[in-house]
Formats: sequence, C-alpha cells, structure tokens
Amino acid sequence: MAVTEPAPAVTPDARTPSRPDGCPGAPAPTGAGRTGQGRAEREEQGYEGILRRQSQRESAARTYARSLPIVPVRARGLTIEGADGRRYLDCLSGAGTLALGHNHPVVLEAVKKVLDSGAPLHVLDLATPLKDAFTSELFATLPRELADNARIQFCGPAGTDAVEAALKLVRTATGRRGLLAFTGAYHGMTAGALDASGGAGDVRVTRLPYPYAYRCPFGVGGDRGAELGARWTESLLDDPKSGVALPAGMIVEAVQGEGGVIPAPDDWMRRMRRITADRSVPLVVDEVQTGVGRTGAFWAVEHSGIVPDVMVLSKAIGGSLPLAVVVYRAELDAWEPGAHAGTFRGNQLAMAAGTATLAYVRENKLAERAGTLGARMLSQLQGLASAHPCVGDVRGRGLMIGVELVAPEAAAPGDPAPPAAPALALAVQQECLARGLIVELGGRHSAVVRLLPPLTLTDEQAGAVLDRFADALAAAERAAGPSVSSRATAHRNASGPSL
Repeated sequence: MAVTEPAPAVTPDARTPSRPDGCPGAPAPTGAGRTGQGRAEREEQGYEGILRRQSQRESAARTYARSLPIVPVRARGLTIEGADGRRYLDCLSGAGTLALGHNHPVVLEAVKKVLDSGAPLHVLDLATPLKDAFTSELFATLPRELADNARIQFCGPAGTDAVEAALKLVRTATGRRGLLAFTGAYHGMTAGALDASGGAGDVRVTRLPYPYAYRCPFGVGGDRGAELGARWTESLLDDPKSGVALPAGMIVEAVQGEGGVIPAPDDWMRRMRRITADRSVPLVVDEVQTGVGRTGAFWAVEHSGIVPDVMVLSKAIGGSLPLAVVVYRAELDAWEPGAHAGTFRGNQLAMAAGTATLAYVRENKLAERAGTLGARMLSQLQGLASAHPCVGDVRGRGLMIGVELVAPEAAAPGDPAPPAAPALALAVQQECLARGLIVELGGRHSAVVRLLPPLTLTDEQAGAVLDRFADALAAAERAAGPSVSSRATAHRNASGPSL
C-alpha cells in the first residue's frame, strides 16, 4: 500500500518575507499575493500533486521527502524557493554536499565551461585534462605526508562505494579480513559499509566504543571516558584470548555526523593512530561529510595532526555533483586491474565543479571562516541550554553542529544524561520548517537536531538561522505540554532571556 504524505499547511506565520533575513538578492516569491487567487490555487494544486505523485510512485525507502515535504524549484546560496512560493534557509546543504551552497557562481561557471567546450562527459577511467586538474587540486589540499606518497582510486559516484573500495583495499593489501569500527558510526548504505556502521544487525565487524562524552559508555565521560575506550581497543588487539584476530584495518570518523555530531577528541585520534601504526593495521578515516572545510580545517584529521593510511572522500569534493574517491598510501596499492571499478567513476562535470569548489574554499580560507563562525554559533546555541532544559547537549566542530534534545522529567536519579527526546526533536524540525528553516535529525535515537549550513554563510544569515531555531524550539516546547514548557519557563525566569 502506498503511503500518502500530506503537503504542509502554509499558515501566515510560516511565510517568509520577500527578502528573507540574511538572504539578500533572493528571488521574489510567487503566489496569491502577486498573481491573483485563481492562479494561486492552480499553482498550489500543482505543488500538492507533485508531492502526492512522489508518495505514490517512489519507494518506501525515501527519507528526506518524508520530513521535508517541499518541492524546490530555485535555489541560490543558503536559500531555496519551493513550488509553493515559500522561501527556506537550507541548513541541510545536501547532507553536507553543498560546501558553497546552491548554484554558486564558480561552480556554475565551471560546469558551463565544460559544456561549451565540447569535452566528453563520459570517459570511464581514461585520463582527461579535467581529471588531471581535479587530482592536482585535491592533492594540494591533503596532509603533505600523505599527498607526497599517495594513490587515488576513483569509485562509483557515492561515498558508500568509496567506503567499499577502502575496505576491499586494506583487505587486499594486508591479506586479512577482519575490521575494526565504532559504535555510532555511519559509513553508507551498501552491504560492507553497513557492516561497519553503528546500526548493523548481522555484525561481522568488531565494534569499539567511540568517545561520546554526553552519553559515555563507561559512565565517566570526558578525557577519562576516551582513555578507557583506547585501553579497551589496545586490550582487544593484544589479548591472545580476546577472540579478535589482527584486522585488515580500522575505519573511523573524526566527527560522527549521522551518529549525532560527535567530535572525537584530538588526543584520542592520535592514540588510535599510534595503536594502529604500532600493529601495522591500516587506519581508514571517513571524511565523506567532514571534508572540504566543514569542521574548521580543510580535512578533519588536521585538528589532531594525524596522517591516516587511507582517506575516503565524497560529497563536497564534487562541488554538488556525484563524485567519490579513495586516497591512500602507495604501499597499499595492491589492486589488480579492474579489482574495483564503476561505470560512472569518470564524472567530468563533477570533476570540474569539484576543482572549482576545492580551489574556492582554499583560496578564500573558508575552512578558517567555518571554524570561527561555527564556534560563535555553538556558543550562542549553548546559551539556550540554561533557558531550555530539553537541550541536553550542544556540540560540533566548525559548521557541523548538533543540538541533542532530551526529556529531563524522565531522567532517573543518578543518570548522567536524561533520555533522548526524539518526538520533541521531530517537532522542532517541523516548527523550523514552518518558519522557513531546513534542518536534519540524527543521533542514536534521532533526537539530535543537526545544522550543516554552507561555508559561505554570512554573519547575518547565521543570526537568522539561530533566531528561527530558537523560536521553533520554544514553540515545540509549548506544544509538548506542561511537562516541558513549565520547566522551560521556570528556567527562563531564573536565567533571563534565551537567544
């Protein structure tokens, strides 16, 4: 049976102004105010019809379309305009793909240049000037110790395929089969990537504790929790009776994104590098979402200063178009010809858009900008916690930010953290959408509201995002009833105004 998803009601307070806060130059909205009631009705009917046909025709596996029932028709930078004429500030950014936001001029110019040149758009893995330029720009951004002795594998166009290639690579190079991965991880939706992710059902990968200070698996948090996790890893590898043979590799995210925006401590990352290097276990770092300036450094590994053996890259490297690669130490290059291939691994438009994006981020120091602005946004969001007890934790790195929502009234005595509040998080997401703000949910129980704005975010736009989020949070609290809103009111009265 098809699942019908109703279109969102457009209420007066949900409409955004003709030039939204922080979004100068956005296109003027269409709709009843400009074209008359008859045309407005026809346009609304068309918008609802598109959503209805999507729910009837597309598979039950669709995700974003369920919580974000909008029909984008135009976009620029942070702003999306829907078919209903409404405007949205997009803090999903293609799940982190749009480092420069929608339709950035340098990306459009790069794509147009290729189209106008007559260059072939499909070339398998043949050498082309566009590929050479992309590879050269990418290598210029990598940790120098890796770039000086690296090989690159062009994969199928999705990050999950690059993860599969990385896992196959280390197994081929070492002759070993086992893998080490971490609780809360997300590496993609294909079989091998799912095995290494936190939601795996049929576990064929050894799972290690990821340092999660707010919900520490050891109940201590902080540096001590990370230290205990590192000790457990060492014990597992060195104990001849642990039941874990020396693995082919360890795969880790420097910041867990889907896992709830959890940054790994830099000391812990360095410890993982030492543990793997001392035992000749290749270290694979998944930078699919953290790369290209997102965390305040061009690559998230730069915060800790480690140099992994393998880096998995996708999303932003294609400048909004599909592209995925694995970069690794030359000593691991044990592939046979055709050992990992893909019909669309030579995406010329994506390479051109990616080259332009990488260069723009590097030349304009957008990673540094993301670090500065992200820290300011984190500080302001953390200020919400004192006025809103449902805000359990605010964390992140750069412009990769998460707000974990909890149910403080359900906390048991002595619990270090209250239970997660996924229903409240969903309500906050819906209230954000009603105010023209697109956010995503993540975390262990989908109780973390995630912000992934483009790196081109201005101070004014950041203020608009935070204002709308704070307003949505307060509205969701009120709708949740006295158990939440009365406690929030008491805290606000004691702590002063929120953001």
